[in-house]
Amino acid sequence: MHYAALASGSKGNCHALSDGDRTLLVDAGISLKQILARLEQFGGDFGSVRALALTHEHSDHVSAVDVILRRTTWVILATAETRRAVEARQTEKIEASRWVELKAGQATNWEGWRVLPFALPHDAADPVAYRVEVAGWAGAVVTDLGHPTALVADHVQDLDLLVLEANHDVEMLREGSYPPQLKARILSRVGHLSNEAMAGLLARVLSPRLRQVVLAHLSESNNHPDLARFAAEEVLKGSGTALSVAHQRQPLALAAPGGNAL
Repeated sequence: MHYAALASGSKGNCHALSDGDRTLLVDAGISLKQILARLEQFGGDFGSVRALALTHEHSDHVSAVDVILRRTTWVILATAETRRAVEARQTEKIEASRWVELKAGQATNWEGWRVLPFALPHDAADPVAYRVEVAGWAGAVVTDLGHPTALVADHVQDLDLLVLEANHDVEMLREGSYPPQLKARILSRVGHLSNEAMAGLLARVLSPRLRQVVLAHLSESNNHPDLARFAAEEVLKGSGTALSVAHQRQPLALAAPGGNAL
């Protein structure tokens, strides 16, 4: 399995998982043109995109859905409430023939992949993260959560890859220029995960199997990659787990076993 963060941050999010023949995207918060261009940077390793899984309806996760519905045949995986919330924001409707209905806590078989959405504490209609299992490999994309619940920790045990939010440094956010209402939202239990909270969750789920951790959804205004990396490194020290930081503008692809670039 291959993974790439095509974009990650407050201005747009898109993650790609591929077995080399088919690719599943998680969220589409950048333009379709950018999605395709960034996938092309990694050549044939990402095969053809077959589906898009949506975590929730906020614009930095779904802004390209209208164009995707018009210009592709990709299947859309989403819960019923997320589908309704997305359609309320977009011009296009998600046709029943292109929609795979998901329910948090219930796994779906998509082209032989086990796709499990699970609930997150976030201020959206029905927000979920995703755990994906393929041929003995397991990975999860977990962003946009205000605090790490026990349910979240349960679902990210025993992974090969964990993509985990590290949105803000609390002091940077509190001392920054955001209006008080926005600061309160981000710091709330249905906002975003701080570096400290990320490290706490990571410590709870670290195992010998975990080979790759990717820190995601970093705020450009209220965090710095070095701060997020330091918080995670304190937990991962001596574990052998590789650590990467996803970026807003520069796509990231992990190295495959044996060191070959994806």
